Amino acid sequence: MGLFDRIRRVVSANLNDLVSKAEDPEKMLEQAILEMQEDLVQLRQGVAQAIAAQKRTEKQYNDAQNEINKWQRNAQLALQKGDENLARQALERKKTFTESGNALKASLEQQTAQVESLKRNLIQLESKISEAKTKKEMLKARITAAKAQEQLEGMVRGMNTSSAMAAFERMEEKVLMQEARAQSAAELAGSDLEHQFAALESSSDVDDELAALKASLAPANPPNQQALPPQESTTNTQQANTSTSNNEVVDAELEALRKQIDQM
Repeated sequence: MGLFDRIRRVVSANLNDLVSKAEDPEKMLEQAILEMQEDLVQLRQGVAQAIAAQKRTEKQYNDAQNEINKWQRNAQLALQKGDENLARQALERKKTFTESGNALKASLEQQTAQVESLKRNLIQLESKISEAKTKKEMLKARITAAKAQEQLEGMVRGMNTSSAMAAFERMEEKVLMQEARAQSAAELAGSDLEHQFAALESSSDVDDELAALKASLAPANPPNQQALPPQESTTNTQQANTSTSNNEVVDAELEALRKQIDQM
C-alpha cells in the first residue's frame, strides 16, 4: 500500500468521523425535508411544463386534423367541378398535413405518457414528504426522550450513591444504639423498683417478727394491775426473780442478735 493511499484513507476516516460528530439528527431531518420540498417544487414546475407542451402538441394535432379534413373536402369539390388537376393539388396538401398529423400524434402520445409518469412521481413525492414530516416529528420526540434519558443517567452517575447509603446506614446504627440505651434504662429502672419493693417487703417482715418477739417478752400483768394480797407476796417475789433471770437471758440473746445483724 502506497503512502499517499494511506494518507488519503486516514484523512477520509477523520473527515467522516468529524462529519458524523457534527451531524445533529434534528437539524439533519429538517434539512432533508427542505431538500425534498425543493425537489417537489422543481417536479411541479416540470409537470406544469410537460402539461403545457402536451396541450400545445394536442392543439397542433387538432389543427392538422382540421386541415386534413378541409383539403379532403376541397379535393372532392374539385372533382365535382371536373377540375382533376385542382383535386390532385388538394390531395397533395392533405397528404402533407396527414404526415404532420401523424408525427404530432406520436409526439402527443409520448408527451401524454410522460405527463402521467410525472404526475405519479409528483404524487409519490408529496406522499413521501408527508410521511417524512410525520417521521420527523416522531424522531424529534424520540431524540428529546433520548437526550432526557442521557441527562438523567448523567445525574445518576454524578450522584455519590455509596456515600449517601453509608450515611443512611450510620444514622440507622445510631438509632438502634439509642433505642438499645433507652431499653436498658427502662430495664434498670424496673430492676431498681423491684429491689426497692423487695427491701420494703423484707423490712416489713423484720418489723412483724420484732413486734411478735416484743409481744412474747411483754409482762403477763399490765402496768395498772392491782397489788396482790399479802399472802401471795412471797410467791410473787420468787416469780419476779425468775422473770428477771429470764429477762437477762433474753437481753443477752438480743445483744447477740444485734451483733449478728451489724456484721451482715
